Amino acid sequence: MLKIYNSLTREKQDFVPLEPGKVRMYVCGMTVYDYCHLGHARVLVIFDMVQRWLRASGFAVTYVRNITDIDDKIIKRALENNETIGQLTDRFIAFMNEDSAALGVEKPDFEPRATAYVPQMLNLIGQLETNGLAYQAGDGDVNFSVRKFPGYGKLSGKSLDDLRAGERVDVDQAKQDPLDFVLWKHAKEGEPFWESPWGRGRPGWHIECSAMSSDLLGKQFDIHGGGQDLQFPHHENEIAQSEGAHNCRFVNYWMHNGFVRVDDEKMSKSLGNFFTIREVLKKYDAEVVRFFILRAHYRSPLNYSDKHLDDARQALSRLYTALKAVAPADVPVDWNEPHALRFRAAMDDDFNTPEACAVLFDLATEVNRARSPALAGQLRALAGLLGLLRRDPTEFLQATPASGAGESGGCPAERIESLIAERIAAKKAKNFAEADRIRGELAAAGIVLEDGPQGTTWRRA
Repeated sequence: MLKIYNSLTREKQDFVPLEPGKVRMYVCGMTVYDYCHLGHARVLVIFDMVQRWLRASGFAVTYVRNITDIDDKIIKRALENNETIGQLTDRFIAFMNEDSAALGVEKPDFEPRATAYVPQMLNLIGQLETNGLAYQAGDGDVNFSVRKFPGYGKLSGKSLDDLRAGERVDVDQAKQDPLDFVLWKHAKEGEPFWESPWGRGRPGWHIECSAMSSDLLGKQFDIHGGGQDLQFPHHENEIAQSEGAHNCRFVNYWMHNGFVRVDDEKMSKSLGNFFTIREVLKKYDAEVVRFFILRAHYRSPLNYSDKHLDDARQALSRLYTALKAVAPADVPVDWNEPHALRFRAAMDDDFNTPEACAVLFDLATEVNRARSPALAGQLRALAGLLGLLRRDPTEFLQATPASGAGESGGCPAERIESLIAERIAAKKAKNFAEADRIRGELAAAGIVLEDGPQGTTWRRA
């Protein structure tokens, strides 16, 4: 049985969906005012892996990942760029989709935009007001009364006295309590607004996810995911809003992926170690980046460095080399085969992708030993469940890094093929010293030659 570490209970639990055979999952998506960064890449890849495994396990999955297309940062950036909010958000949604596709991330079943769900947000705020959990302050904002919700703090594990207002919440004198958070912001001069029972304004950040998830998945659903940084205050506030309005449990299983670190320091713009997906993909193949993310357990910190990405490429090359040596049979996964049983056990243990990847390497070793197309097909099929090894092996092994990164990046394929032809000619002329010199030149450039019955092939080291 699949076990999931539940952030709410702080333990692994057997996964029992609300409706047998069906899974409803919501993941907090991007705020679209800039390019996606490595932290976003991890969320995209991790929960893509989760939904893939759930489907492979036989569940009918409804996967929702939202888009925040209205908030303070978006308004500020649009003004700075002298463009409309729609122009800004449409552009960065397109960039986000390009980055996601490059990383092999499948589209969610629903990708709602916050601006399309304002009526649902207003209904939810009205219900909270009716239930005595929301009030309109003197400045026109509508706030949530945190201390009137008995369960506040159960996700973060903090007491009310320990909690502080979230970084996106302005603490001001209009609030009844500093911990109260905004549900509806009154419109300032020149800002976009919607009409509401509380006057013109726009939604707070937290209310959008409660409204969109309940509308698309119901008042209670199975899995809610996101980055560890969202656990408090965003997810804590979602619980308060949703359970405060609907008087029932909101989510059964909470999943949070760990932080991304850069050379063992937390990634941040202030430290100058902040990388967008696009910057990373200029140096490294997108499948290498995906593999790098999946090699670490989703709950652990992910330490980014060029060394770790280079190591990931070498490791992924080992798997592709096995498929290049033995053409895989086009077969589905044989779940009775020992490697597949180990793979399933790893994935059912809270999505243990490091162990699942270890199984792939053991299977690649067996493919190289047995030269079995069936086992090669098994390797390709199992890796496919993680969104890996879907390309032609030769194409991957000979691919040039986008920026020429790595020893072999500066050696174009045309030059390599020309040198191989010269080496073949030298060997025919029995000029073995020249043939060895050419092999050495290519080796120095990071090119590995492989002589076989069908001739000489090559790959980048």
